[in-house]
Amino acid sequence: MSENNSNKDIEKKIAAEEALNFVHSEMVIGLGTGSTAKIFVDLLSQKYFKENLNIKVLATSSSTELQSKSLGLPITSIDSVNYVDLTIDGADEVDSDLNLLKGGGGALLQEKIVASYSKKMIVIVDNSKVVTNLGKFPLPIEIVKFGSKCTQKQIENTLLELGYSDFSINLRKENDDYFVTDEKHFILDLSLKKITDPYILNKKIKKVVGVVETGLFINMANSVIIGNNDGSFKLIEHKG
Repeated sequence: MSENNSNKDIEKKIAAEEALNFVHSEMVIGLGTGSTAKIFVDLLSQKYFKENLNIKVLATSSSTELQSKSLGLPITSIDSVNYVDLTIDGADEVDSDLNLLKGGGGALLQEKIVASYSKKMIVIVDNSKVVTNLGKFPLPIEIVKFGSKCTQKQIENTLLELGYSDFSINLRKENDDYFVTDEKHFILDLSLKKITDPYILNKKIKKVVGVVETGLFINMANSVIIGNNDGSFKLIEHKG
């Protein structure tokens, strides 16, 4: 493992450990998907048994649900609860306004549904995920399978209308086949380099028929915890 990856893992764990302090008994906890969220789920299971917590957890993907079940966490479903008290999730990118770019793990739809149903969303990241402008990481767009090429063309036209010129769109693949989400959709990855206005881009792309959801999480995160490899962390609260 390279020193850079080792530092990232340390930072992820520091952020996840701090997020544990926001978890209390009688809560419904939304669990994100991805490498940082995976660390949090491991730590949560330890706290669950050590403190005999009375909680229920809600997974945002089949992989997180499998991990949670294997660790003995009490799983519930989103349709079985009135609300989610707290969601802890990672992000591929986060900007200074706490807007997020998510979906690298392919679970953006479930993640956004759970986040929108939550009283509070805390995002845990390492320093590499903090950016001035979103967009260096490809933006995932979840689309229905039917007419996927037509949908892609419409998204291309939308990007051109918004002034984007130097971009590429790729239908995500996995193991030499097209990647399929838990909800049986495709994902288009938009390489934009820089997103000039996340709010407008999200609004315009969601109007394209065939688009299910985007990986832009606008004004959804209440707090972001950034882990540092020296063992410290930085907590940023949403200004709104």
